[in-house]
Amino acid sequence: MIVHTPAELAAARGALSGTVALVPTMGALHEGHRSLIRAAREIADHVVVSVFVNPLQFGEKADLDRYPRTLEADAAICAEEGVALVFAPSAADMYPREPVVTVSAGEMGTVVEGASRPGHFDGVLTVVTKLFGLVRPDSALFGQKDAQQLAVIRRLSEDLNLGVRIVACPTVREADGLALSSRNRFLSPDERVTAVALSRALFAGRDAVELGPAGVLAAAGAVLDAAAKAEPPLDRDYLVLADSVTFSPVTAGHSGPAVLAVAARVGETRLIDNLPLEF
Repeated sequence: MIVHTPAELAAARGALSGTVALVPTMGALHEGHRSLIRAAREIADHVVVSVFVNPLQFGEKADLDRYPRTLEADAAICAEEGVALVFAPSAADMYPREPVVTVSAGEMGTVVEGASRPGHFDGVLTVVTKLFGLVRPDSALFGQKDAQQLAVIRRLSEDLNLGVRIVACPTVREADGLALSSRNRFLSPDERVTAVALSRALFAGRDAVELGPAGVLAAAGAVLDAAAKAEPPLDRDYLVLADSVTFSPVTAGHSGPAVLAVAARVGETRLIDNLPLEF
């Protein structure tokens, strides 16, 4: 069933008995989203998928306008995967007036991806809070590919006592390592070849973990430097090694989990990826 307004959602949600898992998405669903839905079905009686391109998390209007919208195909995938409800609101449904009260990601929202996209995580947390209030899920599933988003949403649920269990699911990759993303469809064949450097850099860093943080960054950086000379070139935004909980930079004496994260632009398409590491 597809519902579009909060009122329609409330009526449909009220008819569901048992536990509910939410898979929040911006649509353009792919195999990575299917994996989230399948994991959700394992832990809940019903799965709700939201499909909403949230304007609050986009800094550039051109990027917002360019984001793919494929609701008919998305609904078909959800039907195939046994989703109970698809919530596909319009921006006017979600924000009937200019929001006055929003949710801040604090310091965590200003580093790494947040430094490149100011206000992005505030927009993410605001819409996630609204979705949690509307859907009232017992759990919500997010992909590890957006590791910083996952970290700030965990803090959202914990700090505000929202009572929603946040479940992380592994990144799904193509055979050559490229992380699945709705933005991959914008890559030309040549750009697609260059883009594989993101995952290759992460794997090179993982293989150098015994050399410590500096060695990890050097190994990953060498792959990105080579890709910057390719045709078409890869334009690096950042390559960082961050604490997996706070996303503060990892220092030389770090012990325990960390996240190696990268963002780069290939042509007009900006891509992100990350890999969890253990020191």
